[in-house]
Amino acid sequence: MAKNKVKSKSAAKKRFTKTGSGKVKFTKAFRRHLLSHKSRKVKREMRQGGILEGADNRAMSKLLPYI
Repeated sequence: MAKNKVKSKSAAKKRFTKTGSGKVKFTKAFRRHLLSHKSRKVKREMRQGGILEGADNRAMSKLLPYI
């Protein structure tokens, strides 16, 4: 008898990807609108994504079992 499959969270699928080494990569927030009052430095730093660490990484493996 086949076991049940675990579904991936749709919201997490849209927001996170895995790198080749297995780390979880994400895009930084606050980049969509209301940018005129933010400094160049802040906007420039938000261009680069981030890597999840520690407990967040373990939690993400439950939300995205097959990614």
